[in-house]
Amino acid sequence: MLDPKIFEEFSARLGAIIAASPAADIEKNARALLSSFFTKLDLVSREEFDIQAQVLQRTREKLKDLEARVTALESRNQNDA
Repeated sequence: MLDPKIFEEFSARLGAIIAASPAADIEKNARALLSSFFTKLDLVSREEFDIQAQVLQRTREKLKDLEARVTALESRNQNDA
């Protein structure tokens, strides 16, 4: 069987080689470019989207209740007249 320490050493050496290579700079530049791109897109997080969806649902429920109350008041007003 292979010793797990061999994999750890290999991984550490590979990480050191990549960190010292231009690949690390390319990755940093790519991340910065993507971050800048996504910032310009005016995106929202999933959490913020879910919160706004809940607010919208509550608003719709309140609107439905208010419409029912207005209908009932109008009906009552027409019966009184």
